[in-house]
Amino acid sequence: MLSDKYRPATWADVVGQEKAVAVFQRLAQTGGLLGRAFWLAGPSGSGKTTLARLASAEIADSINVTELDAGDCSVAALRDIEATYRYFPMGAKPGRAVIINEAHGLRKDSIRRLLVMLDSIPRHFAWFFTTTSQGAESLFEDQIDAGPLLSRCIPIPMAKQGIAQAFAARAKAVALAEGLDGRPLAQYVRLIQDCRNNLRMALSRIEAGEMLA
Repeated sequence: MLSDKYRPATWADVVGQEKAVAVFQRLAQTGGLLGRAFWLAGPSGSGKTTLARLASAEIADSINVTELDAGDCSVAALRDIEATYRYFPMGAKPGRAVIINEAHGLRKDSIRRLLVMLDSIPRHFAWFFTTTSQGAESLFEDQIDAGPLLSRCIPIPMAKQGIAQAFAARAKAVALAEGLDGRPLAQYVRLIQDCRNNLRMALSRIEAGEMLA
């Protein structure tokens, strides 16, 4: 898929999320990514998982990065991760990282276990939780009190407004590189707006030939 083929591989490749990039880069430069947990909530397709992967790559070799969907984040899986707390990683980079996507899907028992684990994150470890804005709100429904979980995480500022132009320019560049471009930039802006700033969805529509002349 185009969204995978053109997923940003460096901080410089990221568009529309300058504040989030700046926070992660500053923390990376000061050694502040390790020993912490981070919470990324924003619209679907706005770059949350990409940012989490890039931040993880700052501190951990790929073999030492675990990425899970919240639905697979059982208490048993968390205990397996906790067992690695006591071991320093082998590799060129000093850390281990865990990315939990769709964090709004975490179950009550998993949240309770995470509260204990996030209270004692070792200096060679980092957690990254990604969720949609609506998903983050749903964590407080159905009698799930996610406040203690969120209070243990550093919130990363994900842009929700004013990103259509930047996403449109990236979408047009991808379409041009793939021979799928035949429309002016203004129509790409409308496409991004129709997709509610979901760049992944826009790229899928471009892949289907929607922006050909």
